[in-house]
Order: sequence, then structure tokens, then C-alpha cells
Amino acid sequence: MTDPTDGRFCLLDEPWILARTLDGRTETLSLREVFRRSDELAGVVGDLPTQAFASLRLLLAILRRATGGPATTADWQALAAAGGPPMVLIEPYLTAWRDRFYLFHPQTPFYQTPGLHTAKNDYSGLEKLIADVPAGNPFQTTRLGAALERISAAEAARWVVHAQAFDCSGIKSGAVGDPRVKGGKGYPQGTGWVGVLGGVYVEGATLWRTLLLNLVPLSKSDLVETTAQDRPAWEAAPTGPAVAADAVHRPYGPLDLLTWQSRRIRLRGDADGVTGVVLAYGEKLAPPYWWAREPMTGWRRSEPQEKKLKLPLVYMPAEHRPERVYWRGLEAMLPAAAPRASAAAGNKYVAPAVFEWAADCPDPRAFARRAGGRALVNLRAVGMRYGSQSSTFADIFDDGLDVSPELLRTSGSLLPDLATAAVRAAEAGVVALRNLASNVVKAAGGTDAKLVEGAQGAASTRAYATLDSPFRAWLAGLDARTEVETARFEWHRTARAVIRRIGADVVADGGPAAWVGREVGGRRLSAPEADRWFQAAVATALPVPKAEPAAPPRAPDGQGPADEAQDQEMSA
Repeated sequence: MTDPTDGRFCLLDEPWILARTLDGRTETLSLREVFRRSDELAGVVGDLPTQAFASLRLLLAILRRATGGPATTADWQALAAAGGPPMVLIEPYLTAWRDRFYLFHPQTPFYQTPGLHTAKNDYSGLEKLIADVPAGNPFQTTRLGAALERISAAEAARWVVHAQAFDCSGIKSGAVGDPRVKGGKGYPQGTGWVGVLGGVYVEGATLWRTLLLNLVPLSKSDLVETTAQDRPAWEAAPTGPAVAADAVHRPYGPLDLLTWQSRRIRLRGDADGVTGVVLAYGEKLAPPYWWAREPMTGWRRSEPQEKKLKLPLVYMPAEHRPERVYWRGLEAMLPAAAPRASAAAGNKYVAPAVFEWAADCPDPRAFARRAGGRALVNLRAVGMRYGSQSSTFADIFDDGLDVSPELLRTSGSLLPDLATAAVRAAEAGVVALRNLASNVVKAAGGTDAKLVEGAQGAASTRAYATLDSPFRAWLAGLDARTEVETARFEWHRTARAVIRRIGADVVADGGPAAWVGREVGGRRLSAPEADRWFQAAVATALPVPKAEPAAPPRAPDGQGPADEAQDQEMSA
């Protein structure tokens, strides 16, 4: 056995993964330590949220292979009942594949290609590897000078894992031996596989419980499809600069996708530090065909892709939108609203497999205990948004929702319909607010389309930001004891009060000109009239058992009802 201290930096023994303890401290651990202590850790973290997600996928691949799947639900239950990580299975597996976990191994460097080089034998700077350094705009980051000249082997290992998952597109190093290279350059082949996903996972009480909740048994073929050839990257033959010969037949299954080699990488450095990198293209993977094998994203039906590919059904990953609050996508996330079994019927969405597995999880100990001792899970979402032609990193989506396991049930629960209906009701209320903003601008004499769009955008952005915290609290409070109609109207009252309050400000901000109004489209339009339409639309979108009087608009410069009366109406 090779000595782990020989300078090759063995990831099994050297600390490199960032983890958060249950009391909130961050520690750097080896792979063995992460698994050994997984039931006393809150989770893995990273230099970026996307880095933590890539590390979690690596841990899941190791656990899945070490446990043999698990093959059945009964095997999964045995793992859960053991009360901690099965080191009796994990240790022998890691030992058997030890040589594939050296970062600087001469023949099999971890997640890299041995001997990878360009025609000029040059290396790129570390900004090509480190995702928080904007390419061409180093002034936008705190990483300058020495911070970009050398990084530790531990940090380099984290960025190698991240690059295989999330690296941007654009021109890369032209690796000798890759027939795709032209003029010494590797031309765009797309982002890393995980970069095209709307990444999700279920977060439990500890890292070990999180791993369990996202470890779908192989017997659940309705959730995750696999093949006999499925294996992680380190069990495959070492890659060369060209596309692997078997790539046309892949991915073989979830293990292949969890460790997909989107890039060819070679670090310049050793255990004392890394100073450069060769970063070229690896296996390209198009997303339309793999919804049955990738468990950690939701999927949406794409009619444009169906026409382009001339296929009856095409599902694309449901990517996250950083400008949109996470809970607005509940319809695509909840298994009852978008069951995977409905994909063949052409439903609009397919829920993530890991969410559907958590819905039927037979071990309630996997769930976190939060406020009031209630069992909750956190539906985490992580994704990358790219810039022009996906050649730069633009934004990261990182969010989560605390929900009761009852909300994830595929049958026998009214809560999924209640939650998705609440989202639709809030959105309808915000549409009414956007229309009010548009009408007030027009009543004040605004005719420029950008001015109208700006007013609408500002109103809806404020509304969703204000609704965000109340909706999260309301959603987390739904459980088996919830009386559906009572909860529905509780949310309607909350949302209606928020939207009315913002609407009153929109009317007041219109000023005297909007209050007086003008002719628009052949009819008189004024702030009071626009407000009457708004109040009626909000009442329709967010009904309550007893009708509430519409709030009169707040008039500028002393015109119309007093502010005191307005405030009373808002509190009512």
C-alpha cells in the first residue's frame, strides 16, 4: 500500500472536505473522517454552495457503491436502523480503491487525466479553476495577488470536484490527443453536467441522515433507473484527452451521473500547493434523455425540444431562477403535484426522485427536529446561473424550505394541493398588484413601456420579498393536524394584507397627477378607479369567508380619505 504521506495527497486520509458541526463550527476533514463522523455533523459546506453540493454528490456515490445500492428498501432500512454510518462497509471499499483517490498520483490522479498537456506545454492560471474569480474581471473579487498564485492541495481538490460538476463553457485548453481541438483550442462543449440541473437534495437532522434521505434504493426503479454497467468514475479506466470510447452508451445510471467527468483536468503542483491547471473538455452530456437516471433535480416538459428532436416527450431539468423566490416552484417539486409516474402521460413537471423517496421514507428519525419538536425536512436547492453563452459564472441559487414529511406524500394528504393552491393565489394577487402599478403610471401620464415595466417589476419584487417570510412560516406549519380550509384562509388573509398595503403605497406614489387621471385608451383612468379594480381582483384571488371592504386609495396632498382611515383598513 502506498504511504499516504508520500506527497501524493490521499483524499481518504488528508483533510480537504469542509464540514459543519452540529454546534456551527466549520472543520476540514478527510473522506474517512467525514463518513465516520457523519452522524455528528450538520452537513458538508464549501467555498461556494455549489461546491458543497458537488461534494455531497461525491459522498453519495461512495456510499451507494459501498453499500451495494442499497439494493432494496429492506437493505435501506437496515442501514437506517444501525444508528450510524456503516464503516464496516465503507472502510473496505475505500481501501480497495485507495489508489484512485490520490490527487497527485502519476497514473491515476483523482478526477484528472494523467499526462494531460497542450501543444505548448503551458498551464492556465487558477482563475480557470476557481469559480468565484470572474474571468476577465478580477477586480470583482477579493482573490488577488498571492491568493491567485497558489492554493493548498486541499482547496484544489475541492475545486477539481466542483469543476467536473459546474465548470462553465467557453474556450478551454486544447489538449493534445483530443480530436475536437482546433487551432490549439478546445471550443465550447457546454457546462458541466450538474450545471444544467436545478440541483436539489433533502437535508435531514445530520449529514448521515441527509445521505440516507438521498440514497434511493435500486429496487425503486420507478424513481431511479440504473444498469449493470453503472459505476463511479474512479472504477472506470483512467481517461485520456479524447472522449471515452463508451461515452456513446452512457450514462449507465445514477453513479455515472453523480461522478460524471465533464472535464479533463491536470493540476500543476503537489501536496505543498497548486499553482496552475490544464482544463479541457471531457464527456459532453445533453440533458433531454436522462430524467429517469438523475435523481437530484426536477424536470419540466419542453415542447420546443420535442419539436426540435422530433420526439413525443422531452423533459429538461427544471433550472432554478435566482430572481424568483424558491417556493413559487412548489408545483414542480412536490411528488403529489408532479409524480414521476405521470411522466409517460406528458405531465408538465416531474418531481425530483429524492423528494419522492423522502415522501415514503420508512424511518422518521431521518427528519430534523426543529421548532416545537416537530419533524421537518429541508428541501434544499442549489444551482448555477451562467453568463453569456454559458461562458462565465453569473449567479448562484442557494435556498431551502422547511416542510413536514406530510407535504411530500404522494397520496392520502390534502396538503400538497393546499400548498400549490396557496402559491397560485399569491401569484394572482401579485398580478393584480402589477396591473395596479401599470394603471397608476398611465394615469399619471406615463407612456414609456420601460417606465410601465419598471413600475410593475418594482411592485412584484417588493411583494414577493415581503411575502417570503410569512409564506415559509405558514408552509412549515402544515402537518397532519392541519385543518385545510382554516389554513387556506389564514394564508389568504396574510397575503391579502401584504398586497393591499403595497398597493396603497403604489397609489400614493402616483402623486396628484395619477389621482386626477387622464384619458387612456378611450376612457378615463385615475388612481381611485385603478384601485377599485385592484381591490376587486385581490378579493377574487385571495378570498376569505367573510367579505372585507376594499381599502380606499391614499390620496396625495390632502386629497381623499385620511391616512388614519387607510391604516385602520389595512389592519382590518
